[in-house]
Amino acid sequence: MKPIATVCAYCGVGCGLVVDPEQGLQADPDHPANHGRFCAKGATLMQTLHPQKRLLYPMLHRHRVSWSKAINHIAGGFQAVIDKHGPDATAFYVSGQFLTEDYYVANKLMKGFIGSANIDTNSRLCMASTVVGHTRAFGADTVPGCYEDLDLADLIVIAGSNTAVCHPVLFQRIMERKQRTGAPHLIVIDPRASQTAQAADQHLALKAGADGFLFGGLLHHLNRAACLDLAFLEQHVQGFGAATTAVSALTLTQTAAACGLSTAETAAFFERFARTPRVVTLYSQGINQSSSGSDKVNAILNCHLATGRIGKPGAGPFSLTGQGNAMGGREVGGLANQLAAHLDFQDAAQRAMLADFWQAPQLAPKPGLKAVELFEAVAAGKVKALWIACTNPAVSMPDSALVRRALAACDLLVVSECMADTETAAFADVLLPAATWGEKSGTVTNSERRISRQRALQAAPGEAKPDWWAFAAVARAMGWHDAFDYRNPAQIFREHAALSGLNNHGRRDFDISALADISDRDYHRLRPIQWPVNAQYPRGRARFFDDGHFFHRDGKAVMIAVSPRLPAQTPDLVFPLQLLTGRVPDQWHTMSRTGDLAALRRRDEEPCVAVHPDDASAAGLADHPSGLVTVIGLAGEFNARVEISDEQRPGTVFAPFHWTSCFAANAKANLAVSAVCDPLSGQPEFKATPVRLRPLACGAYGFVFAREDLAANDPLYWVRIPRPGFVRYEFAVRETLDDGLAWFQSLWPQAKVAGDDGEWLVFRDAGEGGFRAAYLTAGRLAACVFAARQRPLPSRQWIEALFLKDRLALDERKQLLAGAPV
Repeated sequence: MKPIATVCAYCGVGCGLVVDPEQGLQADPDHPANHGRFCAKGATLMQTLHPQKRLLYPMLHRHRVSWSKAINHIAGGFQAVIDKHGPDATAFYVSGQFLTEDYYVANKLMKGFIGSANIDTNSRLCMASTVVGHTRAFGADTVPGCYEDLDLADLIVIAGSNTAVCHPVLFQRIMERKQRTGAPHLIVIDPRASQTAQAADQHLALKAGADGFLFGGLLHHLNRAACLDLAFLEQHVQGFGAATTAVSALTLTQTAAACGLSTAETAAFFERFARTPRVVTLYSQGINQSSSGSDKVNAILNCHLATGRIGKPGAGPFSLTGQGNAMGGREVGGLANQLAAHLDFQDAAQRAMLADFWQAPQLAPKPGLKAVELFEAVAAGKVKALWIACTNPAVSMPDSALVRRALAACDLLVVSECMADTETAAFADVLLPAATWGEKSGTVTNSERRISRQRALQAAPGEAKPDWWAFAAVARAMGWHDAFDYRNPAQIFREHAALSGLNNHGRRDFDISALADISDRDYHRLRPIQWPVNAQYPRGRARFFDDGHFFHRDGKAVMIAVSPRLPAQTPDLVFPLQLLTGRVPDQWHTMSRTGDLAALRRRDEEPCVAVHPDDASAAGLADHPSGLVTVIGLAGEFNARVEISDEQRPGTVFAPFHWTSCFAANAKANLAVSAVCDPLSGQPEFKATPVRLRPLACGAYGFVFAREDLAANDPLYWVRIPRPGFVRYEFAVRETLDDGLAWFQSLWPQAKVAGDDGEWLVFRDAGEGGFRAAYLTAGRLAACVFAARQRPLPSRQWIEALFLKDRLALDERKQLLAGAPV
């Protein structure tokens, strides 16, 4: 075997990896996205190729069937719905984890041949507001800059991104340069004192959701201080007057008050930005995931357009993409309001050109349903056939209880998955086994428009297939054989590339037509390259707009008149706090790939909610013995471990969204998040949900260690934490454990009883309601439980050390009964 170059499966940085038969998985030193760096998740990717619980065969109503039977059932079901209710009664919901070739085939089938634009993607949840902002400002969804700008900027502003956690390799790149040279000056805008904020030269801990006021005030300051590029504005920009008028009331004092900042720190930010020509503004979900996310994006873009700081080395706005191929999805029209190759739904000539290229009988005439609208339509019975692929909306969508009701009510639900037990898969009529990272081959595009090859490292297990293969097979079964007669991903890529250059001539930003004739061999060997890749830029292009040319009809950019506003829902007496959701360093999305890896559960073992000490005290959490809390929002509630932290801005709480019932009962943060969306982008407001906190009322709480998987019956709180050789569980139950031994024994599929091949050590404290027990086989600890009603629990690390021993000594047994090491 020779080393195989591929690309990471996770975030939008798009790190190159090399799998060497002798050295294993390594970061690719030659890939321009990461230059030999990688993060903890990327470093463990090979461990995800052999997980338990894989979906291996097609399933129809939970029974194994052949692929041909599953494909015919899907094709017949979709066709029956179309015949009776029309194409808009069908939908696809896909993923930024797709390869571009998967995305292209699914989009072509729904928009070109079924005839509806009801195909949306989980990228709606992370990048849709940027798509709107880019398109309004530039005339196209164009990322202006590149990662090299991070090496050249004198000032980097990070807004709405915990980059150290969510895009760690880029943050490493910034900090390595800063440690080496002292540059760049780093300003972080975030309500939380996040890991990123703690490394900043200046941290602006503004009110949650107030970013639009801050950048509106910055534009006003730039205008009043005459820190503008007047020549650039005159030659290349429209809308300057309206944009500056819209923020004319945002004086320094008013901006600071609106943001909850001091005038001194606000002024320092304004002045630093104004006097630094080489400035990059990095932004991500804290900007996008807002009911005014599109306007916030344009508020940032306005500042760069007004100063001409765009398309230049070390200067420009830069959207950090959440997922590994969200950009590729935008290229092929994966969002419901997009067409393939950045063609325009509103342009009849472009729609006709696409229909002719695809030989599509009934190209969708109008945009389709965005993600929240789509699931509301499923719940209302308007969408009757739905195919979900490579995503878990039962957990990741806001108001996830409504999504679950929709999935349960759907007449025909098809789910393509690599794992058998996701919460979405539980509702499926048809389950299709999907190949995953390391098993399939194709391309992805990262945040800087760089196309890289993701290569298969091994055969897919069982009968798992690439997603493009499944969509093409259904299309052929529905009668569109010639249009979907694909043999391999290279053939799909060539078609995708050819479409991008069709009647383009520089009219559209996305153009990789120089790759339209790529051979299968050259496709296999394709090196990372930034689009466009065409006759003018055969080796790619690092930056757009360096020539002052934009993609509106007049060739100019547009500054948008933005009137900043606060979140749609604000705290009140009943819900006095704001919930912000986000990521933790070592988990990905809903944990189906990462949750079972013990190495990735060390830092963030449990669902948690971070609370400022003042808010914890007001909610009665500071001395609550169990340390568990219920977070209650308008849409629903979830349970989590309290983490009291000065890093939280008072009045806000933070919770990761990753947790599912596969790893934690009643801990899904998005149960509490209302489905409030930006009216333009349809992106949900995940960063500003009014909530209140209540100490979790329980009969008992504690932890369990065992060498096998256990299952509790309807617990209040039950978290599964894998460890090498055993599993730890944290729990809370409604009832008091008056018969703790019987409860403990009930956790096993077949209860262990004293006298088989082991022995019980049991201690009950009737007065305090405490209970602890251990089960040993041949002197080795096989399982134990510690439960309490009021008292603190012993160290988990102590119990873990005992579990690693082959045999317990007599004094260690006594310590177990005593509940503490001597």
